[in-house]
Amino acid sequence: METIEFLGFNIYAWITIVTVLAMFSVMLFTKLRADLVFLGAIGVLYVTGVLDAKEAFSGFSGTSVITVGVLFVVVAGLTHTGVLQWIVKHLLGSPDSYSKAVTRLMLPVAALSSFLSNTTVVTLFVGIVKMWAKKLGVSPSKLLIPLSYASGMGGVCTLIGTPPNLIISGLYEEKTGEAMNILTTTIPGLFCLAVGVLSVIAMRRLLPDRKAPESAFESTGDYTVELRVPSDNPHIGQTLGEAGLFHVKGGSLIEMYHFDDMPMPVTEDEPIMGGDHLVYAGQIDELIDMAYSHKLVSSDHHIFSMSEVDNSSQLLTAYVNIGSPLIGTTIGSSSFEKDNNVIVAAVSRRSERIKQAPRDVVLQAGDTLLLVCPKNFNVNTTSMGKALHFFDSDDVPNIGYGTLVSTGIMIAMVALSALGVMPLLQCAFLAAAAMLICHCCNVEQAMRAINWEILMVFAGSAVLGLAIQKTGIAEWLANGILEVCGTNPIVVMTAVCFVGTFITEFISNTAAGAMFFPIMYNAAEKLGYDPFPFLIALMISVSSSFATPIGSPTHMLVYGPGGYRFSDFMRIGLLMNLIILAANIFIVNIVYPLTPLP
Repeated sequence: METIEFLGFNIYAWITIVTVLAMFSVMLFTKLRADLVFLGAIGVLYVTGVLDAKEAFSGFSGTSVITVGVLFVVVAGLTHTGVLQWIVKHLLGSPDSYSKAVTRLMLPVAALSSFLSNTTVVTLFVGIVKMWAKKLGVSPSKLLIPLSYASGMGGVCTLIGTPPNLIISGLYEEKTGEAMNILTTTIPGLFCLAVGVLSVIAMRRLLPDRKAPESAFESTGDYTVELRVPSDNPHIGQTLGEAGLFHVKGGSLIEMYHFDDMPMPVTEDEPIMGGDHLVYAGQIDELIDMAYSHKLVSSDHHIFSMSEVDNSSQLLTAYVNIGSPLIGTTIGSSSFEKDNNVIVAAVSRRSERIKQAPRDVVLQAGDTLLLVCPKNFNVNTTSMGKALHFFDSDDVPNIGYGTLVSTGIMIAMVALSALGVMPLLQCAFLAAAAMLICHCCNVEQAMRAINWEILMVFAGSAVLGLAIQKTGIAEWLANGILEVCGTNPIVVMTAVCFVGTFITEFISNTAAGAMFFPIMYNAAEKLGYDPFPFLIALMISVSSSFATPIGSPTHMLVYGPGGYRFSDFMRIGLLMNLIILAANIFIVNIVYPLTPLP
């Protein structure tokens, strides 16, 4: 290593620091994919000599990364045989109070998230919870944040429930040669979950009461829809007033464009010409009826006759994901509609009235789109998966014999690992093979279930942690924490977990786990204590991100459907961070008492 130092760090340490800061800045302020950012960071660390080739690409061969990849196949088997749908159908019920509703929701979600990808679980529950909330007479925004919180808190209850647990346990095994049991975090996790459920119930007044985004398509003035006058329309030559297109039931005309795309003053006396664009704000069902009765068509392109309109279509509602490539663009300036064989009929932005044609609206995260789609439309065959999240899905598997088989495979995998019969990775491989052999999912479904972007981030996070440790940054930070916090082990544990909890609000929890592992490990060793309980507390803390929608992928999944604003998460999330941190430190030190090193 280079011996020249500046402010206590050599050149390789400074390269690592700059790379880490640049990487996190890019992820926070740009739309670049996280996997590309991590791959770029690995490339910088390798090219500059911070890591050699073996070290730079060691993350891709790590057992924890391979385990996550194999577990995607296991989850595919459970999903395609309807296990999750069966659980949802039989566990939610009809509670008669908000407290019971939150409990009935959070406990099953946490249990599922302990063994399955929490993003998979939340994706399934979002639509169900929205319908359930309507049945209970509760705003979905009162239940969707608890849904996301439950998935995160449930994930820490087992090693396979969340990526940071796997990466921290994998790094611990590399350091010590000792493997953690799959149920190592179960008791601390369950305690924190219980505290979390009670906290949500106690602080329910801090949960926002937002209107569901799709309800904007049921309320006047919350959306816009653009229609076009075809060239054979019988009202051509009449004025807007004469044709009955100025004062319409359930809405109002807010803008008009003639064929030259120049906006015209909206008056009753304006003549109608073929190709005119008419932009209305109002109630969607009323305007659709008006469009058919006045022989108007969707305005994605010029239609010369009503006979060109395909009647075998359906209306679907979707929202713009956080991180979607559509953010900052307009539908009209892209080939989105043509590429996916859909028409954007209307756009909603929470309670705001958008005074633009839908195809001219610069889209933001959380915007809701009303799409005209073919009857046989399947989102899985389009490129819209990362751009939009649909409120409803017809892709619900049948529940039958395969449901029992996949459930048995999952239980066997967990039992074999928990009892120490064989390592988790071997159990995962056997379970994945069994899912394929028993036709719980086919090869195509299994490969499609593997999220390569997550695996790349996972591998990159491990490499990032290695660089932080190798360059001495981790030791420097550990020494700094000891200087500030003294030699009390619980104070040091709390300090690192506190920083970890708030760092993970802005970066991947996997990256936070990899970054803080060497810091926590070194701090524990310098204090003369076994790092094991320190690392258990770290696992829980880096998965406890409650205060920002970007803190967890599951928060992003509920952000649009709940009609939330960024600040909604902070109102309850900051307190949740502190409450779960206190519960974490308390229970870990009871279940795993601090042990001095020999």
